Amino acid sequence: MTLRLGDTAPDFTAESTKGTIHFHDWIGDSWAFLFSHPADFTPVCTTEMGRTAQLADQFERRGVKPIGLSTDTAEEHLKWIEDVNDTQSTTLDFPILADADFNIARLYDMIHPGESETAAVRSVFIIDPDKRIRLTMTYPMTVGRNFDEILRAIDALQTSDNRTCALPADWNQGDDVIIPPSIPNERASELFPNGWEELRPYLRMAKL
Repeated sequence: MTLRLGDTAPDFTAESTKGTIHFHDWIGDSWAFLFSHPADFTPVCTTEMGRTAQLADQFERRGVKPIGLSTDTAEEHLKWIEDVNDTQSTTLDFPILADADFNIARLYDMIHPGESETAAVRSVFIIDPDKRIRLTMTYPMTVGRNFDEILRAIDALQTSDNRTCALPADWNQGDDVIIPPSIPNERASELFPNGWEELRPYLRMAKL
């Protein structure tokens, strides 16, 4: 199954380290950060799980619920969490989905045979409160994710939604934004009262 931006994230029911998860109900009115891992008790995955736990307040501030997935059982996950907490000096509180039968991994196309027939690659799905897939990233098994970029991308998505703007390359909170070409100047004056710089008719840089 190929999932594209704007698609409704497939719903599912699965066991997790926090009990049974009905995915859409669990998301509720929040954003979700669904991310997969090849296996429990593996080095790169341990650091990524730990980093997500360390950033719990950052995700909460953005209204984002993290949820991990590995193609192992909930019982194995619970044992692994002890290692994550100990080696990464953190407390992991978000749920990790059990997917020993690969149902979710296949539903979300996380099994890439060129990498492994039985383990999920490092997939990222950012899902909005309407349950739409807004951003995807895929990393190979040997490369850990950049969590600064994940948070930056969430900031960009939420800013774009809330302020009716586009974001330039390397944008970070506080930087100028782009006024979409579809917005005429009269409307732009209402949306961007701080004004803008018109580099080209199609490229207007504004302060929020």
